[in-house]
Amino acid sequence: MKTSEMKDLADSDLMEKVKEARAELFNLRFQLATGQLDNPGRIKVVKKDIARLLTELRVREIRASRDAAAS
Repeated sequence: MKTSEMKDLADSDLMEKVKEARAELFNLRFQLATGQLDNPGRIKVVKKDIARLLTELRVREIRASRDAAAS
């Protein structure tokens, strides 16, 4: 998922995407452990997606607290 797509989503949608990505990462790790993983590079991509989603959530949190302090 691209960052431009993430910026268009609501906070609740971002949290849902994080939850889905973490579930996918769990499944990928499970497949890796059992030797059924076809594309090991997918693990790296999912990890980076999780980091991007969490970063966007944190940016919004900081922006909201800054706006509240300025008011």
